[in-house]
Amino acid sequence: MTPMRDHTPPESESDPFAEHRRLLFATAYRMLGTVTDAEDVLQDTWITWHGADRSSVRNPRAYLVRTVVNLALNRLTSARATRETYVGPWLPEPVLTEPSAAEEAELADNVSTAMLVVLETLTPVERAVFVLREVFGFSHAEIAGFIERPEATVRQIAHRARAHVQARRPRCDSDAAQRREITEKFLAASHGGDVNALMELLAPEVTLWNDGGGKITAARRPLYGPDHVARWLLGVMAKPAAAATHLAPATINGELGLLVLFGEIPVGALTYDILDGRILNVRFQVNPDKLIGLLPGTGQ
Repeated sequence: MTPMRDHTPPESESDPFAEHRRLLFATAYRMLGTVTDAEDVLQDTWITWHGADRSSVRNPRAYLVRTVVNLALNRLTSARATRETYVGPWLPEPVLTEPSAAEEAELADNVSTAMLVVLETLTPVERAVFVLREVFGFSHAEIAGFIERPEATVRQIAHRARAHVQARRPRCDSDAAQRREITEKFLAASHGGDVNALMELLAPEVTLWNDGGGKITAARRPLYGPDHVARWLLGVMAKPAAAATHLAPATINGELGLLVLFGEIPVGALTYDILDGRILNVRFQVNPDKLIGLLPGTGQ
């Protein structure tokens, strides 16, 4: 997988912060859903780590994860208030990922855009417990130490969060070959302006969410149904401003999706779920403030 963008000062590879950097970023990103906030949390963690009395730290990995979790909890709690006034639908920041074959299915399952959207419906503490337990496999006892809750309470939170996620995560297919085929057909229909071919690829209950954040003109409410979704997508692509852009396949959040490129610069990202051979959910991220994870050198 591509390395995350490094905003912290250079470290010796023997330094525990450098050793566990990937884990720390992955934890912060899954908790916060934004690359920008995750990088800020890592910066603050680095400052905390280098101001700590190392002689009193018995387990550097646990200390660093605990620091990241608590900083992310604080940031997530304040972010909820900001998101209540967000213009239009709020979507997570996408990241480019280049997983190995062994990692692909697992990564798509725990960092897909669909999963991050579901995680947004958890409370901050539920999200922290779910990520630490279900994604990274920390024990209930370890998590209890991270968030300063009794182990029995952590078990209850973990059970509640798991049930919540299972009830809300969309049903979708994960066959990589099928996704490639549908993506190719989507590209052909889009480039050809073929509304009927595009509608054929969309499930009857298809929904599209478009995050422009008030910075870019976007649909401020979800769109429903193949006709509305297909015509809106082709309408966007037919605008004069879109003439200099093109769509290109890319692995986004562990799954094949599409980048909207202006030259080589990403100006949007399309991710989608597939069920029974058709596209079920479409998420179109065009807020320029939330595309940092699509730049080279950024990611998991």
